[in-house]
Amino acid sequence: MERNIQRNGLVNLLALLAMGAAAYGIAQYANALAGQVAAVFLGLGVLVGFVSWFQMRLEARERLEKLELDELARSKGSATLFEGKDAEVFPAQQSRVQFEKYFVPGFTVLLLLLQGAAVIVLWRWLEKMVAVAPLKQEMVAMSLLGLLALILFLIGRFSATIARLENHRLLRPTASQVLLGAYLCALSALAIAGVKGEFPRADLYVARGLVIVLGLAAVETLATLVFELFRPRVKGKIARPLYDSRFVGLLTQPEGLVVTAAQTLDYQFGFKVSETWFYQAFKQGARWMFLLQLAALLLSTCVVFIEPGEQALLERFGKRVEGRAVLDPGAHLKLPWPVDKIYRYRTEEIQSLNVGSVPEKEEHESRIALWTAGHPHDENFVVANRERNAGQAAPDGGARKAPPVSLLTVGVPVQFQIHDLVQWAYNHEDSAALLQQLATREVIRYLVSVDLNEIMSHSRQESAAALRDRIQAAADANHLGAKVLFVGLQDLHPPVKVAPEYEKVVSAIHLKQANILAAQAYAISTNVLAGARAFTLTNSAQAARLSLELTASARAAAFTNQLPAYNAAPSVYLQRAYLQAFAAATAKPTKYLILATNTTDIIQFDLQRRIDDDIFNKVAGAIAAPQK
Repeated sequence: MERNIQRNGLVNLLALLAMGAAAYGIAQYANALAGQVAAVFLGLGVLVGFVSWFQMRLEARERLEKLELDELARSKGSATLFEGKDAEVFPAQQSRVQFEKYFVPGFTVLLLLLQGAAVIVLWRWLEKMVAVAPLKQEMVAMSLLGLLALILFLIGRFSATIARLENHRLLRPTASQVLLGAYLCALSALAIAGVKGEFPRADLYVARGLVIVLGLAAVETLATLVFELFRPRVKGKIARPLYDSRFVGLLTQPEGLVVTAAQTLDYQFGFKVSETWFYQAFKQGARWMFLLQLAALLLSTCVVFIEPGEQALLERFGKRVEGRAVLDPGAHLKLPWPVDKIYRYRTEEIQSLNVGSVPEKEEHESRIALWTAGHPHDENFVVANRERNAGQAAPDGGARKAPPVSLLTVGVPVQFQIHDLVQWAYNHEDSAALLQQLATREVIRYLVSVDLNEIMSHSRQESAAALRDRIQAAADANHLGAKVLFVGLQDLHPPVKVAPEYEKVVSAIHLKQANILAAQAYAISTNVLAGARAFTLTNSAQAARLSLELTASARAAAFTNQLPAYNAAPSVYLQRAYLQAFAAATAKPTKYLILATNTTDIIQFDLQRRIDDDIFNKVAGAIAAPQK
């Protein structure tokens, strides 16, 4: 039986090696990501199988050595020949002990490092798979992977049964690895079938799931190494190999859970619960309970609820059900999965796509965006320019003119709704991508027919309406079943490299307009002031003219009135006129009246000019001001 165990271990090792190489070749040829990850599992299983088989050989040598020594002891009748050191008498036993003491932990550490490195490398590799490469020869790859899964399953199941019946701890790790390889090959075939069934990223998702499983296996290996440091050593008790993964065993042989649960119940209650009629009935009826649950699950797929704002397509065996193709919001009955399938669409939701530059989330939230700050992926479009700029002189003396076009960085959001679900889902493979391509084409065509300055200034609203009509017409022509609601032209600006120069031009235009307005304001103020001054001078001249005329008229009238007075009393008139003239002439000088005539007085006159109070106050203020 021991030779059969070694032979089974060698068969498992060779099976893992051959099937792993075959699985990798098939997956590499078919571009199957899950198959390539499964090949990594099989490669790690080869290492485990080799160490397990080598340890089997060491234990077999130790057992043969003990048998030979026992036979010699019986034949000689005395054991004094073997009273020596263990290293000299039992070299095979010492080899096995040293192997388990040093090599097995070292190999387990190496296995942990390989698992961790594989997880990191595979995850980074899968993250780069933004655009998944199309599969090749899907049916051939599925068939070959299914065949490998069948072969590995038969070998692994046989080995697992032998390991369980013989309670051989060294055959169990390789049996678990072979069964894991069988399940992974079958899962890779199912992933290819999912891609074939119009789930293009199924293979990628399965590959990522397998990497997560490998990461969990690495965590378990690390935990096993840590627990091994604190495990109590009991003499005579055979420990489980460090490289024997309980996690892999649980995945490949889930029926062990039932045995473990039975042992746990027996231990907790203190008697054989697993031998009671209730447990036996539950164990026998578990299969029927599972089938009933499966049937209930299938029946639950016969009822579907469509949420408000949604519509769904009903397909039967991949074909549209006539008369019930579109399901409106509410409850509906259908045949169980996978006969009938439901595909939901948010027909009331306003969806959006971007033509040209796609702003980041922070730019959506901010209210101010400068022309000098570009987007991660700026796209420039050709736009017409009616202004004719004089070009540089050509070397031959001729004039070279720049073409009447310019570049414009465009970010146009297009918002739409699905109004005909059948057209949207069945007329094209990817209606959203087609709508974006049509919108891009119409934007390019429209920009080359409009002026740069007009679309960036006053004609944005009209341009947005025209673009919406054009995109809607293109969508209707291709039977997309979409209704274009809004086209935005807010994010239009020159390319980032020329934005500073463009701002200088705009600044110069604004400065020119400001200077023109300032000159007009100065002209208006100057003309008004000149008119006011002319009006003032004219009125002053007219007032002076009227004053002179009225004065002359008054003097003439006064002279006419003075003649009768003079003729009446010439002496009195002359004396009166003399006194009036004398009073007017002597109004300011100081006068002294001497009333007495019979005295002799000496009169002294101070002819110096006396300063008036007003003049004195002004002089005093002027002198005091600098002192302050």
